[in-house]
Order: sequence, then C-alpha cells, then structure tokens
Amino acid sequence: MKPRVRITALSSDEGPHFPLLEAAGFEVLPGLRTRNLWNEDELIAELEGCCAIVAGSEPYTPRVLEACPELRVIARTGVGFDAINLPACDRLGIVVATTPGVNHHAVAEHAMALLLGIARGFPGQDQGVRSGKWIRLAGPRVMGSTIGIVGLGRIGQATATRALGLGMKVIAFEPYPNPDFVKQWGIELASLDELLEKSDYVSLHSPVTSETKHLMNAARFAKMKPNSVLINTARGALVDEAALFDALKSGHLRGAGLDVFEVEPLSLTSPLLTLPNVLLAGHVAGLDIESQEDTLRMSADTIIGLCGGKWPADRIQNLREAGPAWKWTR
Repeated sequence: MKPRVRITALSSDEGPHFPLLEAAGFEVLPGLRTRNLWNEDELIAELEGCCAIVAGSEPYTPRVLEACPELRVIARTGVGFDAINLPACDRLGIVVATTPGVNHHAVAEHAMALLLGIARGFPGQDQGVRSGKWIRLAGPRVMGSTIGIVGLGRIGQATATRALGLGMKVIAFEPYPNPDFVKQWGIELASLDELLEKSDYVSLHSPVTSETKHLMNAARFAKMKPNSVLINTARGALVDEAALFDALKSGHLRGAGLDVFEVEPLSLTSPLLTLPNVLLAGHVAGLDIESQEDTLRMSADTIIGLCGGKWPADRIQNLREAGPAWKWTR
C-alpha cells in the first residue's frame, strides 16, 4: 500500500504537487470539502491513514495529532503555523514545515488592495451604488500619506516598496531590521508607539507569539492617529477584535481592511460585519496563481525530501533538537 498524503489546504485540489508526490510513490488524496476541518472529529476522519498533509490553516490540536499515529509531516502552505500545536508535534515526532519566500508578493498586493479600497471609500461606495445612492464625499489622498509597517520581513518589505511606489512615506517597527534594505529605500525606523502616532495607515506583518497576541488592543488603538486605518493580512490573533470594533464605532479609526480573524471563518454574528467602514476578505492574501503553484510545489518537495532523508532546515519550524537526526520511520 502506498503512503498517503491528504490535501487539506483550500484551493489546492489540482496543481504541481499531485504529479510530484505521485511520481515519488505517494497516494495523493484531495480534500473532502464537505467536511468542517475546524471540527476535531471531522479533521481526524480526514487524516485517517495519512503520513503527511499539505495543510491549510485548520487547527491541529493535541487531540487531533494524537489520533493520527501514522502522521509524520504537516507541510503548511504559507508561513504561518500558529494553528498547529508545536509541543505536541515535538512530542510525537511530527515535522511542521512552511513555505517561506513564495507568497510575499501576493500578500503585499492584497494589503495594498485593502488599503486603497478603504482609502477610496469601499465597501460603502459599492453598497451605495447598488442601493441607488451615490455617495460623493472627498477623502484624503493616499499619495503623501504615511504608512506604518509593523514587521519588516519579506512581506513587510514587499509592502513597503509598493507603498513607496504610490508616493507614500514609509516608517517601520522591526526589532531586527535589514540595514541594507532600510538604507536602500529610505525607510524610517520607529518604536511601535511612535509608529502608531505618526501613521495614517498601519499594516501588520508580524508573526503571532506570546508577546504579540493582541498586539493591537484598546490601548494601542487609542495611540493610533485619529482618522487612521488598520490593515491586517498577517494573523487574526494580533488584533483584539472587540477593541477594534470600539475604535471603529467611535470614529477614532476611519476604517479597517481585514483578511484574517481571531476565529476563522469569521462568525456571521461578529459585530465587525455591522460596520460600513470595514473591508473584509477570507484569509486569501497569500493566494495568487503564482504563489499557489510555488507553495504547493514546495510543500510536495518538503514531504518527498523528508521521506528521502533530507532536512530542509529553512522550512522546518520545530524539532530543533532532533534536526537532521529525525527519521521518517519511527
């Protein structure tokens, strides 16, 4: 019997990963899209008998992981892995891998799309025309405004260069900045509080850690420049959504563009859905045709490599002590 790989990542039921994995001797199983993968029992059923997963953002809890004794690799499509319980994976010897460097352009474009959408009055403009109401209100021009980028890694850098192309001033908060990039593009580094006070737009590009969970809370929203805008294409847990709702409802913030949420999918009872100045997308920032193909190809390559005794260290997010000594067979 061939070793099985399940594809749980959305929008990935065809692509280069299928022939690559099949040529390497794996049986590749498309996802059963009728299942709710945020339900532990349904996710466990989806993974039955599988040694590897090309995974999306569904949660891998200790209970799910312990119920899958054959599982060796979770190859996450993208760079986030906060939905995966790393201590449980370490204990069970399951490798968690990501696909760095393939979707930063897609995310940056999406961040700018949300920014420009809010700046030009969407979704209100669209909703107004559909209801027969033409809303002719002037808003501030994007060119000449200031964007504050929180996190200046690959995605933050790609966002910065696009913002500069629009004629924006870029400031950034980054504990470990790339000095060559900062110098080349003339980016001003600032503390987080200083960035919030100066920025017309704040775009989040940080990972979620114990230190950054609810990085944007009531106190931080109060420090943001009046009439400014929040953009989040990073991780939902960076933002306290209740505090964001209050800041938007009060008028302190002009709007928000959100691609990620604390709980996904976003509940239809979320108060954010009642606000006309919030532009929403369903965790698709990193998804364009080019990045999708590259991330699926890299996920397959990671699984094949690990099965063949390779250790692609730049993609692996756990088992630091085991390292290259890790073995596919237990």
